[in-house]
Amino acid sequence: MRGSSHLAIGLITGVAVAYLVPGIPVSPAGIALAGFSSLAPDLDHPGSRLSKRLGFTQQYVRWAFVVVAAGLALYTHFQLPPGPDRRMGFTAALAFGLIGAAMQGDSTRKLALLFTGLSTLVAGLYTEFVWLSMLGLFVSVAPFTSHRSWTHTIWATALWTYIGHLADRSLGWHGVALFAGSGYVSHLLADTLTKAGVKWFMPLTDFTLKLPSSGRVPKAGISWK
Repeated sequence: MRGSSHLAIGLITGVAVAYLVPGIPVSPAGIALAGFSSLAPDLDHPGSRLSKRLGFTQQYVRWAFVVVAAGLALYTHFQLPPGPDRRMGFTAALAFGLIGAAMQGDSTRKLALLFTGLSTLVAGLYTEFVWLSMLGLFVSVAPFTSHRSWTHTIWATALWTYIGHLADRSLGWHGVALFAGSGYVSHLLADTLTKAGVKWFMPLTDFTLKLPSSGRVPKAGISWK
C-alpha cells in the first residue's frame, strides 16, 4: 500500500480518536501525530515517505565520508612520521574515500536515518526525555530490518504506544499514547488487507494475516507461511 494511503488512513483514525474517545481533546496536533505514526512501520522500506523525510541528510552522507578521508590523509601526511602508523593512516583514508565514492541508494538512506536517529537519541539524553531517546533508537534500528518484519508486529506497536505514553507523562499532553498507538495499528491493519499480509506475532510464529491468494471476492483471511 502506498504511503499516501497509509497517511490518509492514519489521519482519519486520528480524527476518529479525537471525536469518539471520551476524555481525549480534539487536537490537530494529535491527529497529525496519528498520521505520522501510520507511516512509522515503513521506516524499513527504502521508498517509504517517512524514510525519505527523516533521511534528509542522506545527500550529505557521501560527502561526509569524502571529507573525513581527505582530512585523515592530510593529518597523516603532515603529522605522522614514516612508519606503520603513517601507512595505516593512508590506508584508512583510502578506505573512507572508497566507501564514500561507492555508497549510493539504500545504504546511504540507512546511514542517514541512523544519523538522524542517533542525533534524536542524544537529544533525548541531554533533555532527559526517555521517550525521545527511545524514538531515536527506533528510527536508528528500523531501516536495518527487512520490510514487513519486526516493525510490522504487535511488539513494535506496543513499543511505539509506550513511547507515546512516556511522552504523555513528560509533556502533559493527554492522549499522545492513544493517537500514536491507533495510528500505528491503522498501518498494520491496512497491510493485513493485502495479499502479502502481516506477521503480527513474529518471531514467535510465522502466522500471517492476509487476503487469500485466490477467489473472485477478496476477503480478509488467515494463512500459514
